[in-house]
Amino acid sequence: MKRFYVYIDASVIGGCEDSEFAEATLALWQLFIRGVYIMVLSEHTLRELQGAPQSVRNRLLEIPEAHQIILSDTPEADTLAEAYLSHGIVGPGSRSDALHVALATIGRVDVLVSWNFRHIVNLGRIRLFNAVNLEQGYGLIEIRTPKEVLSGEKDV
Repeated sequence: MKRFYVYIDASVIGGCEDSEFAEATLALWQLFIRGVYIMVLSEHTLRELQGAPQSVRNRLLEIPEAHQIILSDTPEADTLAEAYLSHGIVGPGSRSDALHVALATIGRVDVLVSWNFRHIVNLGRIRLFNAVNLEQGYGLIEIRTPKEVLSGEKDV
């Protein structure tokens, strides 16, 4: 059976403790814990979590190391994020969000999961991210919410 690689940004980890997002996020968390999905983080995500409450940061300790991958920052990801900015997909103040999409794209994950509706999980922006990906020689990136990823799971 093919492993399903799911890149998560900091909004997903924080979603474990947010009443609006907790149910779907915690269901996704169980799939990571059980190894049904492989959680893909980046050094960028870990930096963003440095200012988060300890209870949020501790959520990562629940996932066995064998069920997670950490992507390193790369000049290639920086270049792709800059391409997103130069095409106006997001503004300079949202470079962090562009970098998540770039890291997930270059990491060839199955899906990037986020609760960031404004800059990441947004149909218009997803189309633009993918247009730039194709222009730059990369593949398409699936971008969804945790709830959308869970919709195909029977045993959640």
